[in-house]
Amino acid sequence: MVATDPLWVPTVSYDETELGKMDSVMFMADGTAGGMRAGIRPGDIGLAVSRSGTTVNVTAGVGVATRSGRAYRFQLAATSPGTIAAANATFARIDLVYVRIWDNSVDSGGLYKADTVLLTGTPSGSPAIPTPGGTIIYIPLATINVPNTGGGGASSSTISSTIRQVTVAPGGILPVTSSTDLAIAGVYTGQARFNTVRSVPEYWTGSAWAAQGDYAAYSPSWTAASANPTLGNGTLTARWTRVGRQIHTMGTLILGSTSNGGTGVWSMSLPTAAAATGIVTFGVADYAVAFSNDYLGVIQIDSGASAGVFVVKTGTNSSSAAQVSNTLPAAASSSSRLYWSVTYEAAT
Repeated sequence: MVATDPLWVPTVSYDETELGKMDSVMFMADGTAGGMRAGIRPGDIGLAVSRSGTTVNVTAGVGVATRSGRAYRFQLAATSPGTIAAANATFARIDLVYVRIWDNSVDSGGLYKADTVLLTGTPSGSPAIPTPGGTIIYIPLATINVPNTGGGGASSSTISSTIRQVTVAPGGILPVTSSTDLAIAGVYTGQARFNTVRSVPEYWTGSAWAAQGDYAAYSPSWTAASANPTLGNGTLTARWTRVGRQIHTMGTLILGSTSNGGTGVWSMSLPTAAAATGIVTFGVADYAVAFSNDYLGVIQIDSGASAGVFVVKTGTNSSSAAQVSNTLPAAASSSSRLYWSVTYEAAT
């Protein structure tokens, strides 16, 4: 029987390899052709690991393991994979508890079953989690930290389920906690997960995991009405974030000794164009001359604009305001600083 038979076709019979591969479509992809992420369902309290003295116990539960794009769904009654071995006199160690799928066609173990296993680690000054052999099909459930005899030995062991892996159906939101899971790249743009460390939903952008409201750096274009400025050895930094069509951006311009303010009113490009709503948006701005004066004002974003301009107070009377340029509110120099922060509606 070839592994290309479609499921549920009349008169067709299927072997275990075909069924296992077709089962993989029900679980989250892992970025390989036909591959899937193994684990336990989020929120499922089954397969919990505990100890009574030095005896390790695992509650009943269900899950799925994988090998070469083939799913191994399993259910287990409550089990005891064994007893924690005696501690080392000098060093601590880490043991591993896992569910093993015995498939003689893969591991040559002579068995076809599912069971829990307690794998004893190696005592060390820097103990590491032991790894089952290369052909063993398994999913981890917990680690057991076994202190040396001076620290209480096996009877003082502590259990951590941080290594426990969960999986969801395709398109499901996967909760991730461990540093290993957090570091795994997404497999498609728009994939969702819930980062339990940050307590926020995140989405794969195609290059990184990001949450709505996360800030990112961008490089704005600093221009002027008649002749564009040059930054030289100055610095121009800006960051932005979006939630839906709401954009917030902030930035700092610090002129250096080789900076040139150009000629005319300054503009600073936005991370994305503003919506054409007929509404002018204002944020806060500050033109500072180091150790001299601060000219407080606003950043102004016109309807549909792709850049903002700055208007600041230059004195105390009602008419004392100016658009920031190479000469106003003060001549541009290495003492000039410009700061801004604004929230506006994006065009798209």
